Amino acid sequence: MDIAVARTFLEVVKTGSFVGAAASLNLTQTAVSARIRVLEDQLDRPVFIRNKAGAKLTPAGEQFLRFATTLVQVWDRARRAVALPPGRETVVTVGAELSLWSPLLRHWLLWMRRECPEIAVATQIAPSERLMEQVQDGSLDVAVLYAAPSRPGVIAELLFEEKLVLVRTTPTGRALGPEDHVQIDWGEEFAASYQAAFPDQPNAVVSISYGPLALDYILAAGGSGYFRKGFIRSHLEEGRLAAVPDSPEFSYSAYVVHSTKADAGVMDRIRSGLRAAAAIAA
Repeated sequence: MDIAVARTFLEVVKTGSFVGAAASLNLTQTAVSARIRVLEDQLDRPVFIRNKAGAKLTPAGEQFLRFATTLVQVWDRARRAVALPPGRETVVTVGAELSLWSPLLRHWLLWMRRECPEIAVATQIAPSERLMEQVQDGSLDVAVLYAAPSRPGVIAELLFEEKLVLVRTTPTGRALGPEDHVQIDWGEEFAASYQAAFPDQPNAVVSISYGPLALDYILAAGGSGYFRKGFIRSHLEEGRLAAVPDSPEFSYSAYVVHSTKADAGVMDRIRSGLRAAAAIAA
């Protein structure tokens, strides 16, 4: 399989047309069509239905999509491994959810630079479901995420336990109404627990999917919301936020996820660094 063919296939899927893929890849439409014909000949199945609206995947194309993504990712990883920078023994690819990068992964990167200079590091940010898929298909060595579902061939180790706590802006003498509560997306488990704890709470006027953005918003506009306790500790100490008395707390633990086939020696070093970073972040 020519990786260029797989990349072209993915670009047609992404843009929705052969014309769009040609423009993105700086190729002629004829070249794009030729690559797709090669793919269809190799698979002995059509992968696209072409019409005036663009290009739509056939059932065979839908099946191939997952494998094409893996092919390209594994090839990119192989190229990084072969082209190691001078003085490096290996490269590790690490992904994390957006909300875990600061400060946890920042501390980890600094730890790796100081304690494991022989290891090159490639990092990325992605949603948890995508990170799990990449660990499973081998395109990612390690993922750090909240709520790690059980998957075949994957080990999920608890990294640290955290609490989601309800806080509000100060001064606490100013009354806040239900419309001042900001709903933050902490995942399905939190949403179910929150609904059970507050069955009469009306739908939020403001919903934000990213905790740091929600914090910036309520500090500027006033309001309340559930946040990771460690993340807002300094604001509590400074008096900019106050805990809402007698409000329920919810568990929100982070996990290190890796393949059962991962190199044990490399994983030991990564794990040590993540635990050191978690201790600093806490």
